[in-house]
Amino acid sequence: MQKELGIKSTAAPVRRPLFTTRELTIVGMLSGITMLLGLTGYGFVPLPMMKATILHVPVIIGALVAGPRVGAMVGFMFGCFSIFQAITSPVILSFAFLNPVISILPRILIGVGAYYIYHFLSKIIAKQSVSMAIAALAGSMINTIGVMGGIYAIYARDFAAARNIPLDNVVNIILGICTVNGIPEAIVSAVITVPVVLVLKKVIHKK
Repeated sequence: MQKELGIKSTAAPVRRPLFTTRELTIVGMLSGITMLLGLTGYGFVPLPMMKATILHVPVIIGALVAGPRVGAMVGFMFGCFSIFQAITSPVILSFAFLNPVISILPRILIGVGAYYIYHFLSKIIAKQSVSMAIAALAGSMINTIGVMGGIYAIYARDFAAARNIPLDNVVNIILGICTVNGIPEAIVSAVITVPVVLVLKKVIHKK
């Protein structure tokens, strides 16, 4: 009737919420799992210089199940927890994890990167599980390279001082950590992620 009379509607446009109820539920569940793994110690493997982690796995699962926003949010929570861990259970490199560029930004990129890699691969690879495995591997490497690369770029001198080594040796140690930690973490990510995501997708699609 308003259109027929030439009257413009004054009703405010309906804004879509940033997260749906289902997405918030998934974020809360996976963030809770991340916190539980971290608080119990099951999500960390203590090493002399830092702690290897599988806390990135819920981030990848969230991204593949519910999209990049959910993955990014779970990654943000993971990053915040890394800061908490650096304060409450410090190791030799904990000073670097107080910087959000090291602790939070790479963890957000895990979810975003894993989702879009999976989205791309699912168009060219028929078997869904293969796309998921590659995306999980990539998401884990984003975490490792992002964190260790950031430490090298920002804290190379502090890293050398903390380890009492020449500055020239820092890059070799960083590459060694990426290899020794990063490859096993990536493999574990794929092994855990694929079956969990396949089950969750089936459950969600039934509803």
